[in-house]
Amino acid sequence: MFFPENIGFHKGDLLIRFSGKNLASNPEDVYLLEFSNPLINEIFLYKILDDGSLEVYKKAGINLRDVNIFSNPRPVFEFSYEDLNSSDYLLKVNSKDKLGFTLELVERNEYLSKFSTITNLVNVYIGIMLSLFLYNIIIFLMIKDRVYLFYSFYVVFIALAQLSLLGYSYFYFLGQNANIYSFSVIAFPSMAGIFAIGFIKLFLKTSFHVPKLDKYLVVVVILYSIAIGLRLLGFVELSYRMVDIAGLVGVIFFVTTGVIVAKLGYRPAIYFLVAWGVFLIGLVFYIMQNQGVLNLNIYANFPMLLGTAMEAILLSLALADRINILKKEKEDEQHEKLEILKENERLIKEQNTSLEQKVKIRTEELEETLRNLQNTQIQLINQEKMASLGQLTAGIAHEINNPINFVSSNISPLKRDIADLLEIVGVYREKGGEEFSEATKKEITGIEEDLELDYILTEINQLLKGMEDGAKRTVEIVKGLRLFSRVDEQDVKKVDLHDGINSTLVLLNSSMSGRIKIIREFGELPMVECLAGKINQVFMNIITNSIHALTDHLEDNPNPEITISTRNLGDSVRIEIGDNGPGMPEHVKQRIFEPFFTTKEVGQGTGLGLSIVYTIIENHKGKLEVLTEINKGTSFIIILPHYQKLPQNE
Repeated sequence: MFFPENIGFHKGDLLIRFSGKNLASNPEDVYLLEFSNPLINEIFLYKILDDGSLEVYKKAGINLRDVNIFSNPRPVFEFSYEDLNSSDYLLKVNSKDKLGFTLELVERNEYLSKFSTITNLVNVYIGIMLSLFLYNIIIFLMIKDRVYLFYSFYVVFIALAQLSLLGYSYFYFLGQNANIYSFSVIAFPSMAGIFAIGFIKLFLKTSFHVPKLDKYLVVVVILYSIAIGLRLLGFVELSYRMVDIAGLVGVIFFVTTGVIVAKLGYRPAIYFLVAWGVFLIGLVFYIMQNQGVLNLNIYANFPMLLGTAMEAILLSLALADRINILKKEKEDEQHEKLEILKENERLIKEQNTSLEQKVKIRTEELEETLRNLQNTQIQLINQEKMASLGQLTAGIAHEINNPINFVSSNISPLKRDIADLLEIVGVYREKGGEEFSEATKKEITGIEEDLELDYILTEINQLLKGMEDGAKRTVEIVKGLRLFSRVDEQDVKKVDLHDGINSTLVLLNSSMSGRIKIIREFGELPMVECLAGKINQVFMNIITNSIHALTDHLEDNPNPEITISTRNLGDSVRIEIGDNGPGMPEHVKQRIFEPFFTTKEVGQGTGLGLSIVYTIIENHKGKLEVLTEINKGTSFIIILPHYQKLPQNE
């Protein structure tokens, strides 16, 4: 027997009269009358007596605790065969919620089999949903991704919503509290919808893929929240309608969002649409069962359980796939970061290389500037010294030149005059020997012997010769001073290098102490363009160093020599100044051209001589090379071009 009409909300008591006669066929069986709707507050079953009076036969409902002998969520009444066939009955039904239900009368064994099957299905359903909840909540605790938190609570509340619709939450979780149970029918689906919104926003990344729809998803949350509020305020019918509206709007938004995101190529959206498709199929079968289109018997509630379970499983698989997607995205991101790091490392290396090159170039520029400053300083000092020395030398040469010219110019007339006097004296001596008396001759002879006339005559010749030689040497020295100073030649001119070498040797003759042998091996050299004073200074400094090296070790070298050789190389000339002195060790050779480096004792040298030499040769675009060997001597090889790079030579 069925009573399939959907009564909807009904205020007051609903009375239903039925007759049990001819409904039972087996006298030995016990029959049970079951209500399909567990959400009924009170049901009173009255037996209609023969006199028309009513007798309370049985009662059920969520307001009446512990009246269901099977702890079945659905109200059920048990009849014996005799009771069922002996009387008519009146049902008085009262409920705050919807009163849509069907009545079914079955035999006890059939009922127990059906009840056992449904209970097992519900237990399996609870096990599946609980497993999914625990699995995803553990994942959330491990990776702190909120999508798993929202999904876990969605699974909990969608399962509780189904259990409330089936009535099992009344016995299993809510302690048979009618008010809480009635509230749960609205609260659990609403909470499931709210958590579904949070899950969908994170799972489908709606703020990124569909930013406009993402804003409207909040509307569904508001509608579900209003439904919970209405239920709390006692507006039961409005709360049901609000849940229906929120569910309808939610389905539209969910499907639309899923389709759009799936079209964008986001793979999790496909899982989402399949999961919701399974859920909607279960919902359609459930509605068709309630409307009498389908008769699923004991599996009447199975479509919804199966739909929500499959939806939860598919979404869980989607989340698992999302891990793979996130892993791949993370790997791609890490790969991209690695590539960026490699690119950054390459750029840094290039920048470092560039900076190192710039620093190197800058350092070389600074070193070059420092060398130039040092050279400039040395040149200024040298120029000042050379200018002073040149002026002093020129002044001395000029001052000496006047008396020497006087002496040298008077020596020749003096020699002639003395020769004439000596000639007269000879004539007097010859004639006196013939004409003077013996007494006079004797007197004159005595005077000559006293004066040692013969010695005087010889000494006069010697003195005149010495004066002539001294004058000549003085003239040569003055000439050497003038050639060395070159105060009148401050510009590049063509000069004879042999003159410069010879004048330098003349000036240094006194420092050789007559013990150093000078060997000249001069070749034929053309006139060379240079600053004569500077080049003479080069000869002076190098030869001076050779003299010092030889004189400091005379005890070890009995035959000191300085060899100066010159040779024409075509476009340049080669001057080599060598000695047979002690030579230099390698570490000294490496530093001899450094400013202020000297091997002499303190106070005996400034260490600028060879530095000045190097600078002068470099400024003349020449080359300077040093060959040295311990105990075998040292040679300085100078290469000078014939012409300097002057505008007239370009």
